[in-house]
Amino acid sequence: MQFRQQALAKLQSPEELDLPVRFARPQGWLVLAVTVVVMAAASVWAVTGTVASTVGAPAILTHGEGSYILQSPVAGQVIAVLAKEGERLAANAPVLKVRTQQGETVVRTVAAGRITALAATIGAIISTGANVAAVEKVAHAGDPLYATVYVPAENASSIPANAAVDLTVQSVPTQQYGVLRGHVKSVDRSVQSQQQIAAFLGDSQLGEQFTKKGRPVAVLVRLDRGSGTKSGYKWSSADGPPYALASMMSATASIRLADQRPVDWLLP
Repeated sequence: MQFRQQALAKLQSPEELDLPVRFARPQGWLVLAVTVVVMAAASVWAVTGTVASTVGAPAILTHGEGSYILQSPVAGQVIAVLAKEGERLAANAPVLKVRTQQGETVVRTVAAGRITALAATIGAIISTGANVAAVEKVAHAGDPLYATVYVPAENASSIPANAAVDLTVQSVPTQQYGVLRGHVKSVDRSVQSQQQIAAFLGDSQLGEQFTKKGRPVAVLVRLDRGSGTKSGYKWSSADGPPYALASMMSATASIRLADQRPVDWLLP
C-alpha cells in the first residue's frame, strides 16, 4: 500500500517542478572564481613574463691576447738561460743561448710579453721545435685582465652581447669575498680544438682539460672595474679580496643567458 501511494505521488508531480533547484554551493563558486583568476594570471605571465637562466663553464683569467709557446728554432745544448719566470720582455728579446753544430744561437721572444714558464735549463739537450718557454702577451704591468670562458658549443649561440657574468675564482674564498663581476665582450664563432686552446693559454694540460667534454667555444669576458677594491675589479662583496689577481688563475663562470617567455616553450 505504501509503494502504491508513492507511485501515485510521482504521477501527480513527475518532474518535481514545484521544488527549487540549487546549482552550486557558495563555496563551489568561490573555488571556481579562484581557479579562473589563477589561470588568467598564468596566461598573462606566460605571454608577458620572462624567465632568466644561466650556463656554467670553466674559465681562466688571462690577458686579452692570451699567450704563446716559444719553441726553439735549432737543436743543441742550452748553455745559458737569459730570462727568468715573471719577467716582462720586449719582442725579439733573448731567452736562451744554445750551442749547435754550427755555433751558438740565441732563442728570442716572438712578441712582447711576460715569461710564465721556462721549460729549458742549462745543460739540457733540446731538439728543433722543442717548447722552451710560455710567454703571456702583456706589454705593461697595468694591462687589464680578462676571463676566457670555455662554454659548451650547444650553449654559445644563446649568449647575448654584454651578458652579465659571475666568476667564482678558485683561490678566492667565495663566502668571504663573493664572486667577481664581468660582462661578455665577445663570443667566438667556431669551436676550439685542444691545440688551439693550448696555444692561446701556453699550456698543453689546460688544452686537454677544457676539451674533455667536447670542443668548446671561447667566450671573452671583460672584468668590471672597481676603484675601491685592492684587486681593482668589482666583486659581489663591498671590498673583494685584499690582494691583486694574477693571470692563469682558474675560475668557474656563470653566464646569464637571454631571458625567455614561458609561452615560447610551448611554441614549435
